[in-house]
Amino acid sequence: MLESLLNSNWIFLLLLWVLPWKGVALWRAARNSHKKWFIALLVVNTMALLEIVYIFYFSKPKKQ
Repeated sequence: MLESLLNSNWIFLLLLWVLPWKGVALWRAARNSHKKWFIALLVVNTMALLEIVYIFYFSKPKKQ
């Protein structure tokens, strides 16, 4: 009983960490028309690491 409760708490905490990052990354990829990034971010689960890399390094607006 205690093990299942601990496991569900970890899953809940992981969701609280991953979902906001994934949401922001998917939103930016869609706005920037980065279709390949959008698909990768949607499909690949990296505990928010890929999302954080995309947000801070690849979603920057291009200088004109």
